[in-house]
Amino acid sequence: MVLENKLGITSSAELADAEARLSKKRAAELFDDGLLESLEAGSFAALKAIHRHLFGDIYDFAGEMRGVDIAKGGFRFAPVLYLADAVARIEAMPQSTFDEAVEKYVEMNVAHPFREGNGRAMRIWLDAMLKRELGRAVDWSRVDKEDYLLAMERSPVRDTEIKSLLAAALTDAIGDREVFMKGIDASYAYEGYESYGTSEL
Repeated sequence: MVLENKLGITSSAELADAEARLSKKRAAELFDDGLLESLEAGSFAALKAIHRHLFGDIYDFAGEMRGVDIAKGGFRFAPVLYLADAVARIEAMPQSTFDEAVEKYVEMNVAHPFREGNGRAMRIWLDAMLKRELGRAVDWSRVDKEDYLLAMERSPVRDTEIKSLLAAALTDAIGDREVFMKGIDASYAYEGYESYGTSEL
């Protein structure tokens, strides 16, 4: 099934291609225009703003909490009935240390508040927290795709693996555009969006 989109695309492959191209351009704007610095790091409002900016050219639901139940690989994310309460609880979680920020990220991933594009928006959201609280960020280009996906799959039960993986990839080069953009490419590759590198846009 192809998600309804503003572009009128009915092919999954064509939609994935357009989504990668358009939203990566928007990701570059988040960095270049200083938009991330204007958001309240760790808030759901910030996550919604990131999601809306990335996917607003493609989906009407960009930045909007989903109204349907979703699952992935047999894992069911937070039911719509409890989603708003779950997001409010997660938003109130502390984030002043690395462990706290990652725990908040893991919980938001379990909630999966949007219809599509959760992971890509949430990795930028996590980095905004880490930059604000610690002056550091994850260099996602140093995080292996399979290691990341397995660690995230296990994270609702045991988060030590994802913490260890991300801690090993921390960088203090938070103002380096190349690090950010290579991280966007890696982040998209985790989800199978590899048709466009940010250097091609």
